Amino acid sequence: MSQSDAPPPIRVLVCDDQALVRTGYVTIFSAQPDMEVVGEAENGHEAVQAARRLRPDVVVMDIRMPLLDGIQATSQLAGPDAEDPPKVLVVTTFNVDAYVYDALRAGASGFLLKDAPPAELVNGIRTVARGEALLAPAVTRHLIGHFAEHIRRTNPEHEKVVKALTPRELEVFRQVAEGLSNAEIAEALFVAPETVKTYVSRILAKLGLRDRVQAVVLAHRAGLVSGTA
Repeated sequence: MSQSDAPPPIRVLVCDDQALVRTGYVTIFSAQPDMEVVGEAENGHEAVQAARRLRPDVVVMDIRMPLLDGIQATSQLAGPDAEDPPKVLVVTTFNVDAYVYDALRAGASGFLLKDAPPAELVNGIRTVARGEALLAPAVTRHLIGHFAEHIRRTNPEHEKVVKALTPRELEVFRQVAEGLSNAEIAEALFVAPETVKTYVSRILAKLGLRDRVQAVVLAHRAGLVSGTA
């Protein structure tokens, strides 16, 4: 592929209240041939304004920021009422698990831990830029599963899912909620990955969900995952 045929770089907006962290991110992302850092923000208000002005593909969002935190900023940029929302990749630490759960509900496409290696962070940006949710199974179970235990299951949500899905779709839905990839689900169900992909697309459409992150959140809220009933 010639340089002129290469896809445009992923436009990244870096949002973190610590200047040193922002500098580190900018250095890492700018060194990638397929990425372009289009701006920085040090609080939630700046993040929202910059994202609306610069139209990045991916917003790397800290949670704890002054004036407007990352959860509120994510909701404004990628919530259900947002028009043409960017992908939001939330970065956090283990001691703010509850905030991560809220961020996913607010519309984030995924999350990583702040101590993730640079390569993992770069891969995370590429993943959400492709329109995929970033869900590491072990971290997903720790973060969402732990806090879903403290969220009261509502019967309407449980009934909504059960009535909308066929038994097979419900089985796939549960495995998606456990953080399994399409390939892992296909292996467990003895079907082709393309079949699982079709199931997942159908499930998201039936439940009115944007991506796998929202599927995970709904599954836990509905009590359809082990340990969350």
